[in-house]
Amino acid sequence: MENRIKEFREKKSFSQRKLAEVCQVSRQTINAIENNKYDPSLQLAFNIAKSLGVAMEELFQSERGGKRNG
Repeated sequence: MENRIKEFREKKSFSQRKLAEVCQVSRQTINAIENNKYDPSLQLAFNIAKSLGVAMEELFQSERGGKRNG
């Protein structure tokens, strides 16, 4: 699964630490997710999407067959 967390996080001017605080996880967890080294739980994925103000479908995409828009 690919994610666009870093892209949306930077648009919102959030540091990894700020997003981690809002989602109640460590900065290392956010870093690992952004670098595709860790897949978040469904609840955490929803929390990240909500914190960044985007739909989960925009944030996470399947590597095969998932087209990126924009």
